[in-house]
Amino acid sequence: MKIGIPRERKPLEGRVALTPLAVRDLVTDGREVMLETGAGIKAGFSDEDFRAAGAQIVYSLEAVYACDLVVKVKEPQPEEFPLLRPGLMLFCYLHLAACPDVLAQLLEKQVTAFAFETLTVSGRLPLLAPMSAIAGRIAVQIGMHYLQQPEGGAGVLLGGVMNTPPGKVVVLGAGTAGSHAAIMASALGADVWVLDQSEAALEALHSQHRSINALRYDERALAMLLPDTDLLIGAVLLPGAEAPHLVTRAMQDKLPRGRIVVDIAIDQGGCVEGIRPTDWRQPIYWENGLGYAAVTNMPGAVPRTSAQALSRAILPHVRFLAGDDWHSDRAFRSALATEKGQVMHPALRS
Repeated sequence: MKIGIPRERKPLEGRVALTPLAVRDLVTDGREVMLETGAGIKAGFSDEDFRAAGAQIVYSLEAVYACDLVVKVKEPQPEEFPLLRPGLMLFCYLHLAACPDVLAQLLEKQVTAFAFETLTVSGRLPLLAPMSAIAGRIAVQIGMHYLQQPEGGAGVLLGGVMNTPPGKVVVLGAGTAGSHAAIMASALGADVWVLDQSEAALEALHSQHRSINALRYDERALAMLLPDTDLLIGAVLLPGAEAPHLVTRAMQDKLPRGRIVVDIAIDQGGCVEGIRPTDWRQPIYWENGLGYAAVTNMPGAVPRTSAQALSRAILPHVRFLAGDDWHSDRAFRSALATEKGQVMHPALRS
């Protein structure tokens, strides 16, 4: 089987799906790996690094998509649509609930597409977890930066200092992204509140980090916290499905001016009503005195760390997909989004 790794086309996306170490393992397995020139540069991996690992460096996107299996990071971009075809296997983050144009192309071209974000093993999402952890931490960094007055914010230092009170951070969701956001904000010295409907998730977080306040989510609890919140982070996940709008426009009006909203769930449509997707060229926009950051490829800002974490997570699954019949594998059935022109994942049918 030939495995293709393209250079990512999403704006300012620097990740590469597989590192040279992973490529070496695939070549050792007897697979041919075709890497588009420059695919790893922003993550700190040169073409020569990949060539030394056994990859063939190709100089066109067409050559990559001629392979049996294409492994990439983000969903195909318009430039890639004409190269989709029947019989192609695609393995990447798809987030199709928020990308109807991509879904339409995969169905029209009869691509067998597997989504990293829904691949499930023992009830866990092992390919989503590393990027969610990074996104959670970056969300706090974004909030810290744009809370500064020169950036348009209210001039709040999240950790406070000496006898001044810390800033208040409210996180919606106690999953991987939300937990990492809460832990990082707490480490800075912020007053951190996490809301989730899962008592078990809240207890697991609070038991390890006693400084984090954990509340069962309901609208009244959130409304109570918002009037003195400095940074609101949305990190709600319904695997494969569109995120629910938990923060209504009326709730947003309760936030004091100059504060920041970061929606990690934007890949699935966002959990903040009315929020618009952004990218790293302009991560934030201001509306009614509030800053909204909703970068759809948040981990792409740290491509070296992200590529290493992602490659390590996906490699065993790429090896399986390249060498075995995936149809009998429960994990790949959970990841299957489209096949033979049909929607296969239940969350996309609703």
